[in-house]
Amino acid sequence: MVASTGFVLESTSPHYVWDNALPPKLTVQSGDTVTFQTRDAADGHFQLNSTSADVATLEFRGHPLTGPVRIEGAKPGDTLQVDILEVQPGPHGWTTILPGMGLLSEDFGVPHLRIWDLADGQFAHLGDLAKIPIEPFCGVMGLAIAEPGEHPTMPPRRTGGNFDIRQLVAGSTLYLPIEVDGALFSIGDAHAAQGDGEVCVSAIEMSSTVSLRFQLHKDRPIHEPQFKTPGSRFRGSTGPAYVTTAHGPDLLANSKQAVRYMLDYLEREYRLSREDAYCLASVAVDLKISEIVDAPNWVVSAFLPLDIFA
Repeated sequence: MVASTGFVLESTSPHYVWDNALPPKLTVQSGDTVTFQTRDAADGHFQLNSTSADVATLEFRGHPLTGPVRIEGAKPGDTLQVDILEVQPGPHGWTTILPGMGLLSEDFGVPHLRIWDLADGQFAHLGDLAKIPIEPFCGVMGLAIAEPGEHPTMPPRRTGGNFDIRQLVAGSTLYLPIEVDGALFSIGDAHAAQGDGEVCVSAIEMSSTVSLRFQLHKDRPIHEPQFKTPGSRFRGSTGPAYVTTAHGPDLLANSKQAVRYMLDYLEREYRLSREDAYCLASVAVDLKISEIVDAPNWVVSAFLPLDIFA
């Protein structure tokens, strides 16, 4: 089935692993727009009246992902551009502490659940104590990897996946490297809000409705996800940023690789020497730990504010 612009892909039959043998639910052309319905990371296990006792009965089999979507003409070595047009949050969300997981796993040995009311669409309410601005995005957006077989959704991968980059809100553009014919894009794990790092292993997890537009590029190969934001905060700037990412088990190695990718970008787009690109990165690029809890891979992102250029 070939999609027309505005096609809706429901979350009635999600998949829970990355596997390049999964048949596509939909085939689209470059330039098409698809609206995805996504389930929350616990696959609907938690409701508004759930309590911490319900954490013990959670069985996580992998993130429930909507897809895969095949992009007509996509080949290994191409790049898929994903324009994030809209992310609509579900009515409620949840955050949980799972024993043995998270940055401070040694400090928290008892399951805990926090339910968030998202009904007003603007803030996640913690009773009358606090309200967190809703800035919805999807924690998992990615493509099938070249290796055959089933692969867990938890760790981020070189073709995207569970990278939990909170800046990928509506108005952002994501670039993903393609490793298999058709690309095979899937999405899920929507969040209403999250801090950089997602330190307790969950954000405000929720269901969502997400609209995306796909563009296929044959002439700009990349090695790991990159993206452009609609706005950033840098010394008073609120303009867009270009971001390179790197993943792996070593934060220092990831930081180095994210900066190397940024130097590649500066050389290619602005014709800077490698030396000047490095100097510019040192004074203008911000490194962020986007995700530090999805073993064995962590994600470092390098943010370049674009309005520093004339």
